[in-house]
Amino acid sequence: MVTEFLLLGYQNLQNFRILLFVFILLIYIVIFFGNLLIVILVSIDHRLQVPMFYFLKHLALVDLMFTTNILPNMLYVILMVGGKITLAGCFFQYCTHSLYVYTQSMVLAAMSLDRFMAICLPLRYSSFMTPKLCFHLAFWSWAAGVFLSPSEFYLIFTLQFCRSNVIDHFFCDLAPFLSLASANQVLIEWHDFSISFLLIFIPFLFIILSYICIFITILKMSTSAGRKKAFSTCSSHLITVCTHCGILVTVYIFTAGGPFHPENKWRSLLYTILTPFINPLLYSIRNQEFRKATRSFICSDKGKCSLR
Repeated sequence: MVTEFLLLGYQNLQNFRILLFVFILLIYIVIFFGNLLIVILVSIDHRLQVPMFYFLKHLALVDLMFTTNILPNMLYVILMVGGKITLAGCFFQYCTHSLYVYTQSMVLAAMSLDRFMAICLPLRYSSFMTPKLCFHLAFWSWAAGVFLSPSEFYLIFTLQFCRSNVIDHFFCDLAPFLSLASANQVLIEWHDFSISFLLIFIPFLFIILSYICIFITILKMSTSAGRKKAFSTCSSHLITVCTHCGILVTVYIFTAGGPFHPENKWRSLLYTILTPFINPLLYSIRNQEFRKATRSFICSDKGKCSLR
């Protein structure tokens, strides 16, 4: 019986493993401290106590936990040209990875609702996007996966592995994990497809419909300055949605129920590091309120800030 797995990582890049290790490490440092800064600033600065930044704080928090679940062990696998992980550790990594992916999609859908109300229904924005509603949206973004996934996790936990213990990936994703199981996995695959459809594809569809309404409203604005200002308020979120949901749909929806393809490692690498990496940069550079809050946080209250 298999009690541990060997993660291969990127065997074809072993001659460049030091360069790849340094590159991934630098990206992880930016992701960690960038998203941590967002969480801290939104929590302590009263200027950022608005729905958009409230959801951004939750997105930064889940990005921080999502990358920490994968990248440290990935760095070890890259440096050692492969690394072992126990069966329980592999199971835990996949379960937490799934929950974070579901939470990311739900938080992005909540952010699209906020942008829809702000642009399409501005007169009703304050009365609709109340702190109570924002709390419920954030709570269910985290809780949806917790309530829907335990049955799938139980089915995976009961699997037995008697064949190869080699996983051609840099973390314990579902498809390469199931390919090593000795039992029939059709039920688990369709169970995973159903949950992914509910918590990834439907939020993605909701985001698309929201932005269709947003773009129609922007095009109807009478002045170019108004259209530019309206679009700038949602451009950062739109870029995040395109990078996150687009890659997830291709990896987990269109390839669900089929054999694992090694090229999915590259798609998985994109959504593992790209979205958490660009989120702090997008929102810190493009948003004036966030830049002011950053200057206030870095500089003392009585001192003069050298940042411009």
